[in-house]
Amino acid sequence: MAVRLDELLDPARAALVTCECQNGVLGEAAVFPALAEAARAAGLVRHVGELVAAARTVGVPVLHCLALRRADGLGASGNARLFAAAARTPVPLTPGSAAAAPHPGIGADPGRDLLLPRLHGLGPFQDTGLASALRNLGARTVVCVGVSLNVALLELVLGAVGAGFQVVLPRDAVAGTPPEYAEAVLRHTLALVATVTDTAAVADYWRAAGT
Repeated sequence: MAVRLDELLDPARAALVTCECQNGVLGEAAVFPALAEAARAAGLVRHVGELVAAARTVGVPVLHCLALRRADGLGASGNARLFAAAARTPVPLTPGSAAAAPHPGIGADPGRDLLLPRLHGLGPFQDTGLASALRNLGARTVVCVGVSLNVALLELVLGAVGAGFQVVLPRDAVAGTPPEYAEAVLRHTLALVATVTDTAAVADYWRAAGT
């Protein structure tokens, strides 16, 4: 039986997780320029920022999952073409750098949000402590946003479902490349395991819950 969206978004049991929403991923200077362009075309930063603001109005925890790489590559994965490409980028996501920080259009509140960095793996469920943090926060539903539907965001959704969480996926707050492939992943894979909706439905519900 389908679960109602309002039940999934109950602020007492939901969390918002952003995936790689960083300056060096979504900004003008990006590790993968085609992905950044797809995100801009979708209005991703604006939509994710709206969701983050709405979450905070009702006390929904916000967790930012960040992909980082040390300058010396220590601890980084090297067993896939994706990792080799990231190692060659002129926009390294070095810990503490502006490129590695959350995009300013989304922002992170150090006093309220959790930042979960990783130096390796394909996505946020790879040994980052994300599942434990979500459970400790009392979350049963994870609202997943960010990039990319090609790899990291895909891993986040599948990892969350595999860990026993319900997943809500605002389709206009995620992106991948090329766009037609991203749409196919949403329709033929993620719609089978997550509740696909849009930013307005999630943000409006949380804002109404806070009044």
